[in-house]
Amino acid sequence: MAKREKKKKRMKKSTKITLITITAILLFAIGFGAVYFYSTFSGIKKDTISKSDIEGSIDKDVKEKYDDSIINIALLGVDRRKGDTGRSDATMVLTVDKKHNKLKLTSIMRDSYVSIDGHGMDKLNAAFAYGGGALSIKTINQNFGLNITDYVVVDFGELADIIDALGGVDINVKQSEFTETNKYIESVMREANKPGKTLTAPGMQRLTGVQAVGYCRIRYTDSDFARTDRQRDVLVAMFNKVKTISPTELPGVIKKISPYLETSLGVSDILNLGTGVLKSGIGNIQQQIFPIEGLDNCVGTTTGTFYFKYDKDALKKRIQNYVFEDKDAKNQ
Repeated sequence: MAKREKKKKRMKKSTKITLITITAILLFAIGFGAVYFYSTFSGIKKDTISKSDIEGSIDKDVKEKYDDSIINIALLGVDRRKGDTGRSDATMVLTVDKKHNKLKLTSIMRDSYVSIDGHGMDKLNAAFAYGGGALSIKTINQNFGLNITDYVVVDFGELADIIDALGGVDINVKQSEFTETNKYIESVMREANKPGKTLTAPGMQRLTGVQAVGYCRIRYTDSDFARTDRQRDVLVAMFNKVKTISPTELPGVIKKISPYLETSLGVSDILNLGTGVLKSGIGNIQQQIFPIEGLDNCVGTTTGTFYFKYDKDALKKRIQNYVFEDKDAKNQ
């Protein structure tokens, strides 16, 4: 059981990076105009969900207190290489905050112990396996007090290819990370059947897709939460690359990743969202993870399964204050 849980967690960081990177590319693409968007994103799968059903999962006080100046969209990362629906390996919320002129990306730990409509208590990531994006949205709304009505699903099985499409990423690999990074690079090469090379030395260097995925999977040098720092290093490097992509190169990059996207958003929805994002400033994305280590979560087990357990009402209020009120996530 323990080994199986460890293996699942190796994918967590790479999934988050894929979600964030694709979000960045989506929004930059919108900035270059609707013509590029319509022609280039034809490969994206559109999913139709019941808006009335989703609306029913939003708390009445949330509807009354918060207007559409703050838009929340669920970003879900899955791995469909095995051909099944599977659980979401990462759950994030993209917040376009036109009220405070901010853009936020909030991660909710996939092992969070939540109530899933019709399925009782389970891990957050089980919602996608039970009911896809629609049930994932409802679960987030009902447990964390948000007002999400749409989602984007990303297949992260091709993360290495996406990073390569960006031309690689510049990362400072620490001496303490060097050996483990190479071990995971070799693992990625075997699992994905991709060619690659291990690193010859630590330090600042350009990593290929395979190397970057290996770097993101490191889990033995420090704690689970500390790995987020490496993920953010890669995130920043990928954003820097995205911002340098020229209008002529952008369609080719987007066409490569679009087959791995699925969304309930319509074209007009994404264009309107993009307008708000561009005004808020794509280069200043604020990031946060919930539950917060040392504040919200206590690790527990039920029938031998690993969960993040927490004070539901307290965490719900903390997330609402952060997302809607723009309050500091830790000091409330």
